Amino acid sequence: MSSSIVTNVASLIARENLRITNDFQARTINRLTSGLRINNSADDAAGLAVANRFRSDITELTQGVRNANDGLSTLQIVDGGLNNISKILDRLKTLATQSGSGTFSGDRATLNNEYTSLLTEINRQAANIGLVSGGVNNANISVYVGGGSTQSNALVDIDLSGVGNRVDSTSLGIGGTQVINGGVVFGTVDLNATGTPFLANASGMQHLTVNLYDSTLGATVTKTVVIQGTTGGISGDEVIRQVNEALNSFGITASKDSSGALSLSGTRAFSVSSSATSGGGTAVVSTLSGTDTVVNTANHHFTMATYTADTVAQQITIQNATGSANVTIAASDTASAIISAINTAAASLGIEAVAVNGSSGFSIQSSAAFSINVTSAGGADGLSGTDVGALTVATADTSASATGNALAAISTIDRAITALGQVQGKVGTAQNKLQYAIQLAQSQISSFSAAESRIRDADIAFEASNLTKAQVMQQASLAALAQANSAPQAVLALLRG
Repeated sequence: MSSSIVTNVASLIARENLRITNDFQARTINRLTSGLRINNSADDAAGLAVANRFRSDITELTQGVRNANDGLSTLQIVDGGLNNISKILDRLKTLATQSGSGTFSGDRATLNNEYTSLLTEINRQAANIGLVSGGVNNANISVYVGGGSTQSNALVDIDLSGVGNRVDSTSLGIGGTQVINGGVVFGTVDLNATGTPFLANASGMQHLTVNLYDSTLGATVTKTVVIQGTTGGISGDEVIRQVNEALNSFGITASKDSSGALSLSGTRAFSVSSSATSGGGTAVVSTLSGTDTVVNTANHHFTMATYTADTVAQQITIQNATGSANVTIAASDTASAIISAINTAAASLGIEAVAVNGSSGFSIQSSAAFSINVTSAGGADGLSGTDVGALTVATADTSASATGNALAAISTIDRAITALGQVQGKVGTAQNKLQYAIQLAQSQISSFSAAESRIRDADIAFEASNLTKAQVMQQASLAALAQANSAPQAVLALLRG
């Protein structure tokens, strides 16, 4: 080695090694104090990219668990509401069973008041848990949990959409039921007849035409019920099921009266007619001749089977305990025009008009008593000819069967219980799905956290050893540097020689 006082090579080497040792010590202290092996991209660029991906997945899954728990809470609220509605159905059935007994000697009106108030309560609670038309939970709900290889795999779908998942009284088919009075007997065919297959032909069918007033739409509605046969025929119970499936949402309930004939009941105004069978097979109901129509005589009613337009205008006043409505019937008005005018003026009083005999006549009906007074004389036709005064309004017919509506309500409530149970099953299944999704997400969080830790976290024992090593090397480097810095002094001794 050359003897130079200008360039101290040994000192330079010692300084460089000391710098490296100091960097090593600083990096080790950084890892020990942060607990991380990777504190910046330079520590491990490739490892940092992988660790960041794991951290992102953990963040997504952590929020996904919160989402699932929120969804679970919502379903638990819905489930509690469904359990409560189930208890209300039990009470409705108790009331219907009590009223349905021929030996009951109490006041059926009292039972019916409680019954109808409970129907209203079902509607309130169904709206409260969002399972009504337009309800927040009457939808296909997707809960994003995460953890899937694709976005669709990261979603848990809960389908509570459609009318089948609504639990208001109309959707359950009990909206028009009552436990007072009887239903309207429609036809004479015994649906209990043993061994009688109705409409025993795959193309066999019979139509029922039901006219009613829809207050929501503010218009009359004609509903055609198609009773569909099969090759082997259908039973009387299947007839009832098909009719109820079509009419329950309108508040009209089908059942069989004591003689087995089809009976329709409900508090709303309606009229019904039947067609001849087509495609062969025994008829479901006796076909009404011509255009005759059965009206809901369980209501108070005034019916004109055929209305002949008058040549002059008439004024009538329709009144009940709630209030009164004045209706003008113009000259040459048809039955359809009269129906529209009455519904516009009196529907808010619970008095409704529907068509009968196709469109040739009309029927004014209400579950409560009402009166009709002609206040201006007409011509030879119209409502009452030239007369002015009260028209005869028939009172509700309760003679046919005091228990008819109650018995119909029992079978309808049974179907409502089944329908509610199906919704409860879906809600329960959805809760279990979310529980399993939470368990998987938490398991994935643990696995991803472990994977990230192996890449990002520092090995404390290893780094502690490195710190000791760095400190020893630093001390050695400092000692060597001191020696290297003193070496040129020996060269100066030659000059003193």
